Formats: sequence, C-alpha cells, structure tokens
Amino acid sequence: MHVVATAGHVDHGKSTLVRALTGMEPDRWEEERRRGLTIDLGYAWTTLPSGRDVAFVDVPGHERFLGNMLAGLGPAPVVCFVVAVDEGWQAQSGDHRDAVAALGIERGVVVLTRADRAPGRAEEVLAQVRAELAGTGLRDAPAVTVSALEGTGLDELRAALDDVLAQAPAPADGRLRLWVDRSFTITGSGTVVTGTLAAGTLRQDDRLELLGAGGARPVAVRGLHSRNRPAASLEPCARVAVNLRGVPADDVHRGDALVTPGAWPVTGVLDVRRTTGSAFPLLAEQLVVHAGTAAVPARLSPFDDDHARLALDRPLPLVLGDRVVLRDPGSRSVLGGALVLDADPPALRRRGDRARRAARLTGLDARGDVLAEVARRGAVPAERLHRLGLLPAADAAPPAGVRAAGGWWVHAPVLDAWQERLRTAVEELHARDPLAAGLSRGAARDLLALPDAALVDPVVRGAGLAQEGGHIRSPQHRGGLGAHEPAVRRLEHRLAAEPFRAPEAEDLTALRLGARELAAAERAGRLLRIGEGLVLLPTAPALAMRELARLPQPFTTSQARQALGTTRRVAIPLLEHLDARGWTRRLDAGHRTVAR
Repeated sequence: MHVVATAGHVDHGKSTLVRALTGMEPDRWEEERRRGLTIDLGYAWTTLPSGRDVAFVDVPGHERFLGNMLAGLGPAPVVCFVVAVDEGWQAQSGDHRDAVAALGIERGVVVLTRADRAPGRAEEVLAQVRAELAGTGLRDAPAVTVSALEGTGLDELRAALDDVLAQAPAPADGRLRLWVDRSFTITGSGTVVTGTLAAGTLRQDDRLELLGAGGARPVAVRGLHSRNRPAASLEPCARVAVNLRGVPADDVHRGDALVTPGAWPVTGVLDVRRTTGSAFPLLAEQLVVHAGTAAVPARLSPFDDDHARLALDRPLPLVLGDRVVLRDPGSRSVLGGALVLDADPPALRRRGDRARRAARLTGLDARGDVLAEVARRGAVPAERLHRLGLLPAADAAPPAGVRAAGGWWVHAPVLDAWQERLRTAVEELHARDPLAAGLSRGAARDLLALPDAALVDPVVRGAGLAQEGGHIRSPQHRGGLGAHEPAVRRLEHRLAAEPFRAPEAEDLTALRLGARELAAAERAGRLLRIGEGLVLLPTAPALAMRELARLPQPFTTSQARQALGTTRRVAIPLLEHLDARGWTRRLDAGHRTVAR
C-alpha cells in the first residue's frame, strides 16, 4: 500500500476530491459534514488502475487546525497539493507549502480543483502554483486539472498518482516506529490506535513499546487491520489500525509512538540544521516542534543562523536525518523546518563550548560523521551508534581510525592510550612486587576508567599482555622470588630426594614460605600446589603415575599410599589431582584405575 496526504487551502476541495477518488467519506465528525469543513484528519482508500492500493490522509486546511494538518503530513511520503482554479493561491496554500518544504516531501501531484467554476483559468493558476512551489520538492510535480463534481480529470489524476507512486523508493523495512494519530476503543476488542507505518513490519503478538508523555510502557499487538481488513502482518508503507493489549485508550494520545523495544533513542535534546524558513533568531525562544504526529513545546537556543539546540518538553524517538517542523506557538504559521544532526549532543559547560559546537555543526555532513562521534565519546557501543542513526547496522565495519572492541567502537588513539597505560602499570607492578600475580581485572578497569568490563579483554590483548586466574601480567613475567629464592631452592632439594614427602605447615613457616610466596613459586614453575599448604615438585604427578601403573588394577588408596611412600595427607589430594587431569579414574569410594 501507498499513503498520500492532501494539502491546500481551506475549502479548496480536498475532501471532495478524496471522496470522488475513493467513494468514501473522509470527514469522520458530524460537525465536519454539517459545516463542510475538515477539522481533524480523515482517512479513505482505493485501488488505482495499476492495482496499487493507496490510502489517503485528508488534512484540514484552516489555519486554526494547523497542528492537525502537520500531524497528517508528518509521516506521509507523498502529497496531493490542491489549489482551486476559481480562487488560485491563498494564504493557507502558503502555510501548507511551507510545511511540505519543512518536512522535505519530494513526491506528489499538484491538483487544480473546481475547474468547472472557472473555465480557462487553469493555465494561469498553474503558473502561479509553479512559482510558489519553486523552492520545494514539488517544483516539478505533475499537475492535473479536475472537477470532482463533474468527474472530469479524475482518470488523469489516477494515472498521475500511479506514475508518482511507481517511482517512489521502496520504504525501509527496519526498526519499527509508528507515530499514533488516533486512539479509540472498540467494544470487545479494547484499545485501537492508527497511524501511517513508514518503516518496520508489524505482526500480530508483537511486543512493542509505547512512548508517550508518561514515558515508555510495554504493550502487545492483539490484532491488526488495514483498510478495514484483518491482517497477520503489515509492511510499510501502509495505513494501519493496531489493537493493543496492556494499555487503555485514554492513556494513548496523538503524538505517541509505537516502537521496536530498545531500538530507538528517546531524546529531549537535539542539535539541528535549518532547512527552510528565516535564519534562527539571535536569542533563545519558545516554540512548538512537530515531529511525526507529535507537537511538543520546546526551547530553541541558536548557535548561528543555521544551527541550534532544541530542548523538548518531553523526549521523542528521533534520530539523525529526521525532519522537524518549527512553529511559533503564538501564531498559526510555520516558521521553518530543521534536520536532526545529533540526537545525543554533548553538554555545553565550558567557556567557548557554544562557538566550538557551532563550528562543528557547520562542517558536519548531514549524513553524520561516525569517526567524529566516536572521537567525541572516546568509546561508544556500536548498538548505540545504530540507534542514533549513524550506522545502518550494529555489526557494520568500523571506519579508519575506529576499532571494534567487545561490542564497542573505540577511537584508535584512545585504545592505544589505554593499552600503553595498562602495559606500563603491569610492568611497574612486576618491578615493585615480583611476587604479585599481576593486576586484577577490576583494578585494570578502574585504572583506565573503562565504561564496560567487556573492554578489558580487547585492551589486554592489544597491549600484548597475558591473563591467568583473573590477573593480568606480562607474558615474560613468571614471577621472581627475590629474598625467598634460597628457601624455595632448599625445598626443591628436599622434595627431589623424597618426591611425595610434602613439607608440614611448620616446615613452611620455618622457611618463611606463606601462601603468597608459594603462589609466586608455582607461577614460576618451581612448585606445584595440590591443596591448601600442600606443595610438591611439578614433576610429582608424572613420577606418581609411574608407580601407580605398576600396581594391580584397580588399586586402593592404601595401596597407592604405600607405593608412593607417603601419608594420607598427601596421597588423597595427589590422587584427586590425577583424577582431575584424567590420568586416573575413580571407580568407587575406595578404588581407582590408571586411565588407558
């Protein structure tokens, strides 16, 4: 399906045109039909000669309902710009033109209506319309003259719409964001919301987030409809009605958004570039920001004529490349349009920050600058960059100057600095305390002020360091023994003579070898700890296997103890050590066998 919004001055025949094309009444309210004046958004649909389905969002033309008009135009990719031949270009024609330009709408059809009231004026009015639309994306839009009452020109209009829609790019089927334009209750079904699905696929039973003035809340899709027909799933671009579970209709309002959970940033501060309208004012001012179907009070703080910061009264799901319309709350006209350059801008705290930010935004590509954004933050999750609209996918390859590390993108100089600092800290620790196992992972993260523990491993690898037992050390460092070297050598000599006669606790105390010194000796490959305070030579397991292999299989613990010439204090931990290595296999509580 394709979605087309109407635009044009009040009483120029927008609703009449939609009614003639679709056979449906777009005006939903009794008052609208009684007064012949569209007040709120109307909806209708039809099938074009090509077989394309098209839904129309009919917007009000009166200046008092400018907010409603912007809610209808906001999510629409194509517009029917209507001008009555008998009246020509009017005041609200200009407002709607400004809105179309501000939203960056580039596809549509110009429709000259009520041709039956002013025969022969169509060419003159078209020239006027072309001049007024010259600065917009509709400058070269096809034009059709019609009389909805007489039915003339409608076939030509359908053909023109077919041609325009055929050339429209395929809508993105990525993360879902549906701006809500209506909410109501249906007896037996509950809450229903409607909107124009511009991106993402909706499916029955989807779990979504509803973002509104009250924050985010989880909801479930109970059912889907499009053109009054049920559907299991709906793809863009379509007019959709979503039956929601988990929220009453009174809690959903125009301007809320249904989104894929966790896929969109919700921001209350934006840096923007002016795209249409007059230069930004010199001083901060209050205005209304229209985005999608939302209208939110905001404070505009200019950096220069073309760039400013917007502080929204409530957060919205906006990203790089989104367009917003700026409106003066004290008037009924569009001030201009702006393009979102940064949905997560830096705080401005120091003297000169504003000037530096202005210079940065002036030179910023409208598509964003990933390298600059990563450099500004030092490190940022790739998923965060994707949510902000800077990456097409979270698994995209990083550009030159950025390195991927543990799900994060890190500015290369920052990663180099982390690695150098960690390497220096580990070397200094080895020099200061040769017995130390190394720097703990927690201490390394604190030292470098890493934003995530997942960054520790890539930093360690990049620094050429090793990890063992939760500690980071130099690969060359096996641990020195310093003043304890003679004691360890004496212990080695004793165990070489009696390999399975492990020293008693008092022997180790006499040698001044505590747990820390024994751990250092083990890291150096000089001793093997097989239990608390129980040490042998590293060759002891192999020597034990030689003796155990000579025993009748299976053997008992007592037989093993006698064959090794040791005590139960040593035999049991040694056999368990051999079990753990897979060299022996325990059969029951009292028997083992040598593994073959």
